[in-house]
Amino acid sequence: MATLEGCHCRGASGRNNNSILYNILKSDGVASTEEQHHHQQQHPQQQDKLQHLFHKTSSSSAAAPDAQQELRHQACSCGSTRRRGILRSPQVTCKAASAVLVKTLRFVKNVPCFRELPEDDQLMLVRSGWAPLLVLGLAQDRVDFETTETVEPSMLQRILTGVPDRQSEVLAGQSRGAAGVSVVDIEAIKAFLKKCWRVDISTKEYAYLKGAVLFNPDVEGLRCLHYIQYLRREAHQALNEHVRLIHREDATRFAKLLIALSMLRAISPLVVAQLFFRPVIGAVNIEEVLMEMFYGK
Repeated sequence: MATLEGCHCRGASGRNNNSILYNILKSDGVASTEEQHHHQQQHPQQQDKLQHLFHKTSSSSAAAPDAQQELRHQACSCGSTRRRGILRSPQVTCKAASAVLVKTLRFVKNVPCFRELPEDDQLMLVRSGWAPLLVLGLAQDRVDFETTETVEPSMLQRILTGVPDRQSEVLAGQSRGAAGVSVVDIEAIKAFLKKCWRVDISTKEYAYLKGAVLFNPDVEGLRCLHYIQYLRREAHQALNEHVRLIHREDATRFAKLLIALSMLRAISPLVVAQLFFRPVIGAVNIEEVLMEMFYGK
């Protein structure tokens, strides 16, 4: 476990607290300005990588509807099927999610105290935080999505319908993207988005929430653990102070934001990857794509 004394980050001493938090806000504001004036020009290579993945897997994803239809024919109404959902417009939603992902990585890169961390710590924090940061970005950009329910046959149904084991495995492999994710998981994401929209979170509040998510001291193996703990506390404190200053009439607003954070942390990264990216890019490891986009590796 690293101590502050052993960490070489320039901000590790904890001095000049306001500048660190100001830089988080400033980086978010800079990203917003760039998005308005240079949306097509900024980071075209990152956009191209995702677009390449979209087109590369178009032939394999074309077979998904047939497999999905087959699954529906196998399903019965006995209640033994597991409720799952898929995107109603995967191409549109996945494209919107990829744009938010690029903006999210840009935000992270623009946070000076993040760049001061050792590269190993940066990698671990990005791997830990990309999914909740992405969902938070979806909320900020008000990216909504519609899903439709599908079903996945149970083992008993496969036996009763006489589908051979090998054939069922091939069918499952072809349709895994179409089978989607648990409806419960989808509802959790939608509940978080609606929570954010009901609270009407401001740009500054989103920036502080991103800081609280990015600097996650619960990640194992961090070298600058104490510094990251300090940044997490500062993000929460700055959020609290901002809420008390701007929303004096709403004594429960800070608690509502903390509840939203707890809802966000309960969302599985695997669910986010499978719902928003797998229908288009297939079984590609999203973390590898993420590292290539972030570090060009």
